[in-house]
Amino acid sequence: MLVQDAPVPNHPVAAAAGQDSRLRVDPFSRRRFLKAALAAAALPILPGAGRAAASPGKRLVAGTRIIDVNGRPAKVFGLIGPDGRPGLRLDPGERFRVDLANETGTRTLVHWHGQLPPWTQDGFPWPESPPIANGAIQAYDYAPIPGTFWMHSHQDMQEQSLMTAPLIVHDAAALREDRQEVVLMLHDFTFRTPEDVLAGLTGTNVAAIQAMLQKMAEAPGRTVGSNARYASMSNIAASPDPGMSGMDMPAMAMSGPGGMRMDLNDVHYDAFLANDRTLADPEVVRVERGGRIRLRVINGASSSQFWVDLGDLVGRVVATDGQPVHPVAGSRFPIAMAQRLDILIDLPEVGAFPILARLEGDGRQTGIILATTGARIPRIAESAQTAPPVDHSLEARLAAVQPLPPRPADTIHTIALGGGMKPYAWSMNGEYWPQVTPLMLGKGQRVEIDLVNRSMMAHPMHLHGHAFQVIAIDGRPMQGAVRDTVLVMPMGRVRIAFDADNPGRWPFHCHNLYHQATGMMTEFRYQGIAT
Repeated sequence: MLVQDAPVPNHPVAAAAGQDSRLRVDPFSRRRFLKAALAAAALPILPGAGRAAASPGKRLVAGTRIIDVNGRPAKVFGLIGPDGRPGLRLDPGERFRVDLANETGTRTLVHWHGQLPPWTQDGFPWPESPPIANGAIQAYDYAPIPGTFWMHSHQDMQEQSLMTAPLIVHDAAALREDRQEVVLMLHDFTFRTPEDVLAGLTGTNVAAIQAMLQKMAEAPGRTVGSNARYASMSNIAASPDPGMSGMDMPAMAMSGPGGMRMDLNDVHYDAFLANDRTLADPEVVRVERGGRIRLRVINGASSSQFWVDLGDLVGRVVATDGQPVHPVAGSRFPIAMAQRLDILIDLPEVGAFPILARLEGDGRQTGIILATTGARIPRIAESAQTAPPVDHSLEARLAAVQPLPPRPADTIHTIALGGGMKPYAWSMNGEYWPQVTPLMLGKGQRVEIDLVNRSMMAHPMHLHGHAFQVIAIDGRPMQGAVRDTVLVMPMGRVRIAFDADNPGRWPFHCHNLYHQATGMMTEFRYQGIAT
């Protein structure tokens, strides 16, 4: 999406003569950062006004910026922190005290993905927490959980236009490992507006899409009968505009496990980005000889899933969605939309080490390069061998370091995921957001949800305000990862469990932006919450 505003810097680059112009120069020593962060962790947490005086809120600016995409300028959104970089980084024990200033020229609202704030600070456009007007400032204050998280807009489809950024909450134990932190944030990019993309998927026009989004914004989470269908979505899907090309349909079909035909990549993107750059001009991160790295991978793509490829390196996944897991070693790991991976890598003495993300079902890729001083920086093609569909090969091996305490479920629900490409509409239990029947929860309940996918596309399902544990895949019990986003394979099943310990109204939705926009979202509501 193109938005009008003055350009801002894209990436710091080496300014010294003779240096590779793609080289990122980190102005801070890792050991100096470690020392400062550990010192901060030792400080007492001050209550009330005393703490407020000692630690003013961080300023986060939602605005616009210009990035270069393969030689072509693109005006996009951005979330810039007080250090001038995208997103926020918090010290161990630091409270999430943030003033979000909206300088976008339009309304916005930011969701702190994977964090567990009170529901009115979650960044979802309920009537109780409406979007932030242009020029306004919204304050947030809650105790964050440590790990790799991210932030993105939940207003309209601004996420596709790069209203996203990392949210890293450090913890003292990880800092004591003395590893260099490298954040790799992935995006899919198009010069078209999100409304244009959705119009192409539905075979309608932009005006109809805008009207649909407006109706959704006016009535979030209306309660209706159990078999109701969102009328505007139904009308759009049933009455395609003959003038539309349907440029993003049909999705690529590819064989998955057992020879099953799967639908992949229903949007054709102009580029794939790693920290806002393509492989035509990748970010080069300076690393030490024999360096020890904590790679924090964030899939901020709106409609794309990847394989993270370490090449000849071997890494150990030690956290998923910010939650610690027992280490799983490998060189290639699948990552669904909205998921995160923390990967520990011990580098050889010298060299340049590409870290790539390859689009599932396709040969297109993006990535960054880790390089020691003096290493030759290779040129890497933006296309390679076709990658298979993202699968559960990693999920099945994951085990939480801190699993849920064992106890029987107080309530068990089945949610059927449905929909298809023609008409392009996606549902949960036959309902289409915003006309859904809330799933009611009681505080203190152990809740189990059986997610049953009756479609031929995989769905990355995200629950706001809670961390859940994966306890079964396709009927096979397990004590899997604790996370906030889980992929449900075509015609597959995943069972999750969580404790209902954060009262409020909470969205549960597919994190494919276009599935969500055409209905695949519902509400978990605690008993006693007035609406």
